[in-house]
Amino acid sequence: MELFFQQVLNGLTLGGIYSLVALGLTLVYGILHVPNFAHGAFYMVGAFVSFHLMVAWGLNYWVAMAGAALCVAALATLAERLVFHPLRNASGLHPMIAAIGLLLFLEAGAQAIWGADFHRMPTPYGGMVEVAGVTAPVQRLLIIGAAFALMLALHLFLTRTVMGSTIVAMAQNRDGASLVGIDANRVAMLTFAISGVLAAVAAALFAPINLVFPAMGNLVITKAFVIIILGGMGSVPGAIVGGLIIGFAESFGAFYISTDYKDIIAFAILVLILSLRPQGIFSKGAH
Repeated sequence: MELFFQQVLNGLTLGGIYSLVALGLTLVYGILHVPNFAHGAFYMVGAFVSFHLMVAWGLNYWVAMAGAALCVAALATLAERLVFHPLRNASGLHPMIAAIGLLLFLEAGAQAIWGADFHRMPTPYGGMVEVAGVTAPVQRLLIIGAAFALMLALHLFLTRTVMGSTIVAMAQNRDGASLVGIDANRVAMLTFAISGVLAAVAAALFAPINLVFPAMGNLVITKAFVIIILGGMGSVPGAIVGGLIIGFAESFGAFYISTDYKDIIAFAILVLILSLRPQGIFSKGAH
């Protein structure tokens, strides 16, 4: 049972990170209806900025995380203005190609600044605690608590604030939202900024138990696409549930089957669920 609960802890850790990344991706998709392949690069930049602020500038872990969130939010907003906004009336293929180009540009820029080597980000939370007979690293508990707290904060923002309601309205019907006076440009910029914050915080939380390198966002964004397809394209609850499904599947699959197949499990689940429910788990959010 102790080993079982250890895998539950690992599943919650992975699921929390995947859900945060998928939430940012699904918010942007809800506004543009275009998959943002550059979102993985935002995740990578968040990890590198927090790593640099801690190692080179000697800042506190939380201050470095906040700095990374602000930097990536600004970068995502700039990308929306310079890359995606000029293509708002183009066919779906053009923004996709632009997103891939932005991804390659940011990866090359990170490699030029920080190099192609793998880096280990330090953490002040390297201890162990015992919870219900299970020995757990403090950093993993921190990831779980912070990730789900941020999901709750996002839910409250989208459902209880005026700005959050404008994002939901724009995602449901862009033309109708514009007709009632909602500024589409402002909402798009805010949505990209929020997606950047989610990606940066997820990267800063996960980096201390993972490696930091220029291509680190590629596999994460691939799994994030699997998650939003599972949950229903554009569905916020679907992104959370899909992230937890993939997180638990990877954790238990790696332990009970083999770590060699850990990354394949997500795609096997995608095929299985879509064969039973092609529209995704939360079909109301699908487009």
